[in-house]
Amino acid sequence: MNRSARLARLGLTLGTAAVLAIGLTSSAEAATGNIRYFGASGQEARIDNPPDNVCINLQFRAQLLANNTNKTVSYFFGANCTNFTGNLAPGRAVAYNNPLSVRVIG
Repeated sequence: MNRSARLARLGLTLGTAAVLAIGLTSSAEAATGNIRYFGASGQEARIDNPPDNVCINLQFRAQLLANNTNKTVSYFFGANCTNFTGNLAPGRAVAYNNPLSVRVIG
């Protein structure tokens, strides 16, 4: 086999491995579903397919926080995931803890 054919084959192999690794990694880094929350004056917001281990500041304090994802969510009283308040299992909701930030923990 000539040298250019070997280099082409090696490049194809490395490229395929990289695509597979990135594809598998990205699918494992986000929860499936959404986090819904409601404010005191009736506002509603949601975060679709939130990423794992990333602090997300809510748009307003949540009087009701619902975890409709497949992973556990930590919620925090303060912005930037400060003042840990609790964990919320998949399919659960919590009221009147007034969180201002969340993080999917898996």
